Amino acid sequence: MIYRNLEKEIEKHLKSREITLIVGPRQVGKTTLMKSLERILRDEGEKTLFLNLDIEEDRRHLISQRDLLNKIRLEIGEGKGFVFIDEIQRKENAGLFLKGLYDMNLPYKFIVSGSGSLELKERIKESLVGRKRVFELDPVDIQEFINFRTGYKYSERFTEFTSIEREKVTILLKEYLNYGGYPKVILADTHEEKLEVIREIFSSYIDRDIRELVRAGRIDSYSELIRLMAIRAGYLLNLSDISSLTGISMKTLKTYLWYGEHTFVLRRLNPFFTNRTKELKKPIYYFVDLGLMNFASGRFGILHGPLEFSIPFQNLVFNILRAKAKKVGYQLGFWRTKEGAEVDFILRTGEKVIPFEVKFREIREGAVSRSMRSFIKKYQPEYAFIISLSSLKPIKVESSEVRFITVFDLIHLDLTAF
Repeated sequence: MIYRNLEKEIEKHLKSREITLIVGPRQVGKTTLMKSLERILRDEGEKTLFLNLDIEEDRRHLISQRDLLNKIRLEIGEGKGFVFIDEIQRKENAGLFLKGLYDMNLPYKFIVSGSGSLELKERIKESLVGRKRVFELDPVDIQEFINFRTGYKYSERFTEFTSIEREKVTILLKEYLNYGGYPKVILADTHEEKLEVIREIFSSYIDRDIRELVRAGRIDSYSELIRLMAIRAGYLLNLSDISSLTGISMKTLKTYLWYGEHTFVLRRLNPFFTNRTKELKKPIYYFVDLGLMNFASGRFGILHGPLEFSIPFQNLVFNILRAKAKKVGYQLGFWRTKEGAEVDFILRTGEKVIPFEVKFREIREGAVSRSMRSFIKKYQPEYAFIISLSSLKPIKVESSEVRFITVFDLIHLDLTAF
């Protein structure tokens, strides 16, 4: 089993009366995570019930609140217990269904999961305001992947391992950049098996999450849009060009991109700017999973040279920074000017800004690009970061300290310290 870092965080929340709501892409490991949590509770002597709405036998117990309570009392009794409901998006009016249960002030703790169409179709988050905490389970991240691949031998010394075993770590990094973090892809043994798994994941996403949102005749247009977005990941989005290439109207295109974000495939990154006349305002899109991006662009498992790894590596850094920014309440953006200067990522909190530049290569000396120097001169950040495959001593540019770190250093970087 691939251990997920989110498990400890959710385990702590099991003590809260709030509904624990686990959301994320299809086939990302939500059921496996819930089963693991159930085992932990049972080992502690707690009573549990696990129901999956993908299973017909279980569905009949969730027709009504009364049916569910009858089943819970049969299995758990009238005392304290933990009720797991998997694939809640299959339940019509799921938000109101759970809200009613919560408001009965029952002795049962509910742990619920849902994928894809959850927020779009049921609007469950709005129905459960003040009654739930949402945990978003992403595909396996790079640290989880490396720990799994090394048999968790270095999980407590991850930074030391990545610093000392550079060659091994680079091989694992390239594997992750090629295949991404879907558990079934990681667990598949051969390239052919991995390709078959990711093909099924993409097909399942289109057929089960998107088909009910997009008119039947436009499914192919939506699929084509995702493939085009994969090719243009990390680049400024020109809606007019995309509309011309796909034949999708601007209004529909915006709707489709919203679907892509809310079904856990795409993530939008907005620009950082203070001068609307000189700094660009178009967004950039990245992918939640690198393997799905590579599959959609026709490059799954066949990336080799630095140029081919460049965008997936940038996407990886985006995913790491996004998760970190979300935890501490920072804003994440990027910087582009009409003159062509660009910095990949900008973190902002209040008046403080921290720029990050990403390079998929070994850096031998502390060179700083003209674009980064331009940003430093304009905004005078206290710190700036160059993320690559090397770590070097920091240097001074203007009044800023520029630090050269690896992507593995970034994983353990405390943003609040800068």
